[in-house]
Amino acid sequence: MKRLLIALFCILTLPVFANEPATAAEGSKDKAFNPGEMILHHIGDSHEWHWFSTDNGHFVAPLPIIAYRPGKGLSTFSSARLAEDQSYDGLKLEHEHLVSEDGSKVYDFSITKNAAALMGSGIILLLVFTAVARGYKKNHGKAPKGIQSFFEPIIIFIRDEVAKKSIGPKYERYMPYLLTVFFFIWFNNLLGLTPGAANLTGNIAVTFTLAILTLIITLASSNKYYWAHIFATPGVPKALLPIMSPVELIGIVVKPFSLMVRLFANITAGHIVILSFISLIFIFKTAALAPVSLAFGLFINVLELLVAILQAYIFTLLTAMYIGGAVEDHHDADLQMGYDDGSASTHVSH
Repeated sequence: MKRLLIALFCILTLPVFANEPATAAEGSKDKAFNPGEMILHHIGDSHEWHWFSTDNGHFVAPLPIIAYRPGKGLSTFSSARLAEDQSYDGLKLEHEHLVSEDGSKVYDFSITKNAAALMGSGIILLLVFTAVARGYKKNHGKAPKGIQSFFEPIIIFIRDEVAKKSIGPKYERYMPYLLTVFFFIWFNNLLGLTPGAANLTGNIAVTFTLAILTLIITLASSNKYYWAHIFATPGVPKALLPIMSPVELIGIVVKPFSLMVRLFANITAGHIVILSFISLIFIFKTAALAPVSLAFGLFINVLELLVAILQAYIFTLLTAMYIGGAVEDHHDADLQMGYDDGSASTHVSH
C-alpha cells in the first residue's frame, strides 16, 4: 500500500528540469529579494508545479493548459510553453492569469497546481479508505488490524462525539458527508505542509465550495420547525419579528461563510508565518540568523500539524451543528416546555 501511494505521488507530480536562459539567470542574481512576492507565489495557485530553484534553472512540473476562446476554439498545450513570460498560440500568463494577446475573452479550464493536488488527494482518499473498508470486511467481528486500526478510533469519534451529539437520531444519513469533509480537510492540510506541495485548503475557492455544500445540505434537510424558528422565533415579541427574521435569514448565509473564512484564514496564515521566518535569513543576508529563523519556523510547522486536524474537526463539528439545527423536530424540547415532570425526565434520559 505504501509503495503504491509513493508511486502514485511520483507520477502525479513528475517534475522536469526546465533550464533558464543565461541572461535570465544573471538577471535574477541582481534582483533584490522580495519576500512578499515569494510568499504569495508559494501560497497561491499556478499553472506549473514549482519545486525549487537553483542558479541554473527551475525544478518544475509543467501542467496542461486548456483554454477556450470564442471564434478560435479550444487550445491545449503544456504550460512549459508559457514559461519565462513567453507566449504561445496567442496566449500568455500575467500573474498566473491566462490572457489573450489580442485582448479577446479567454475561458481557462487548465489543470492548475491546486486542481492537480485536488485530484491527487482524492485518489489518495479513495485508496486509503478502500483499504479501510476492505479491512472491515476481512476482520468482521475481530479486532481491527493495519490501517483500519489507525482510522477506526477517528471514525468512531466523529460518529459518537460529533454526529450523534450534534444531529441526534438522524445522524446516520449524514455520516458519509461528515467523514468525507473531515478527512478531506485533514489530509489536504497535512499535504500542504510538505515541501513543494499545493496550498489547497488555503485556497478560498476550495473552502467556498465546502461551505456551499454545507449550506445546501443544511437547507435541503431543514423542516418546518427550522423555518418556524426563523420567521417566528420562540420567546420573541411579535413586534420584534420584523427585525429578528431578517437577522436569522442573514445568519443562514453567515454561518457557512464563517466556515469558509475560518479554514482559509488559519491555513493561509500558518504558511505565511513559516515562510516569513525563513525569509528573514535572506532579508538580513546573514547565516547567523538562520538557526533562530529555522527554529521558529520548525516550531510553527509542528504547531500547524495540530492546527491541521483541529481545523478539520471544527469545520466538521460546526457543519454537524448546523445540520442538527435544521433537522431538529421540537425546538422546545431542550427547555422541557410542553412536557410534564415524568415525560421531561424520560426525554432528557434518551
